[in-house]
Amino acid sequence: MMEIEIQADLLKEATESIEAAKNYKDELEQRLQGLNQARKQINGSAVQARSSLQHHFSELKETVIRLLDERSASLLQEVNKMEEESIRPLDDCQKLIEHGVNTAEELLREGEIAILGGTAEEKLGNFTKKALQIQLDSLPEVPSLVEVACLSAQLDNSFLGFVKERIATHGAVASRAPVQIEELTERPGGILVRWCKDDDDFVPQEYRLQLCKNSAGHFEDAYSGADTEFVVLHVDPNVCYTFRVCARGEGRREWSPWSVPQAAITTLSAHEWITGCEGFSLSSRRDMALRNNSPTCGVLYSKEPTYTSGQTLTFRMEAAGMPDKRDSIGVCVEAQNGCDSLQRDKAVCISPNGAVFVNGKEMTNQLPCVSTGASVTFDMDVVNFGSTFNDASCFKLRVIISSGNREVVFDWLLDQPCEALYFGCSFVYPGWKVLVF
Repeated sequence: MMEIEIQADLLKEATESIEAAKNYKDELEQRLQGLNQARKQINGSAVQARSSLQHHFSELKETVIRLLDERSASLLQEVNKMEEESIRPLDDCQKLIEHGVNTAEELLREGEIAILGGTAEEKLGNFTKKALQIQLDSLPEVPSLVEVACLSAQLDNSFLGFVKERIATHGAVASRAPVQIEELTERPGGILVRWCKDDDDFVPQEYRLQLCKNSAGHFEDAYSGADTEFVVLHVDPNVCYTFRVCARGEGRREWSPWSVPQAAITTLSAHEWITGCEGFSLSSRRDMALRNNSPTCGVLYSKEPTYTSGQTLTFRMEAAGMPDKRDSIGVCVEAQNGCDSLQRDKAVCISPNGAVFVNGKEMTNQLPCVSTGASVTFDMDVVNFGSTFNDASCFKLRVIISSGNREVVFDWLLDQPCEALYFGCSFVYPGWKVLVF
């Protein structure tokens, strides 16, 4: 009996060792796969870096040669023009002198003929009269050498040294970008992208975020600014998008290298306002609502109860109108028609002046006023007290409402479990425009 037990223990230990060896092998193979992916990233990025350098410097060389040729041709053209303009008065003076020489030679011949032909008073008189008319004592002015142009090329000999210095420091190669994407979170109809600085010595002044759909290779700008996060909206659900980010250092004109590309998808459909509400006009995607000039005053609700706990719901005020104490933006359990505000039972909301209402009662804590460009976010999580989730008496939602740099936190007690909530807004006067995501 003892031998059987020992044999069973040995068999168990052997089985466990085999299982451990299998798990060890799987882990090693996963690490090998990670190494291969890392090597692939290094090799691929090196190929891309070489291609970028070769293309850039080839293009730079062609451009510099073309610019130098254009500048040389322009300066040579200036020399030709100056030479032509400087020579022109000399040519005119030369023509005048040559004409005078010809006139003097002709006068000499006539004078010799007059003298050799005898002493006829008439011929000698005519010759003398003609000589006086020519004004033989009047000579054209010839400019001195200091008065005429002396063309020269003015070249800055330090320019070549300056060019050499700039070329020697032009461009750089980095093994890692100074900023990297640290988080990609799906949002309804969008993806929240967060990035962080990965180089302690780098002082960023501006960031630039790009995305590419379905790994098509063509990246497009999504955001440029000083923030370190951005919600990319209007993306298609269940479609892969690749993101990358770079930064511009303080006092620099050029952008840093791109971060390692990161891919993400959203499985959540975009939030939509319900159509057909007379007091509001909607955008084509039905995620933006404008309070129009209709005298009808009521609450605009979401198309469906699409806001669930664990998500972040954001309202961004694209434009502001004249405020009223009944104005509100928030969430509710039911879409009750006939109400003119969310300041009622089974709803939590914030008014444009920053007042927070829970089930129609105003809280003592107040948030900053909601103005144009401001965002208000709602975050909710289920708080379970009691034995079962379906116990209505213990169903609470932990609510966090944030606006500006402040937030309020409270527990919202509901009389029944609620898997999803409606969102809504109400404005008495026209001009308010709110985007939800």
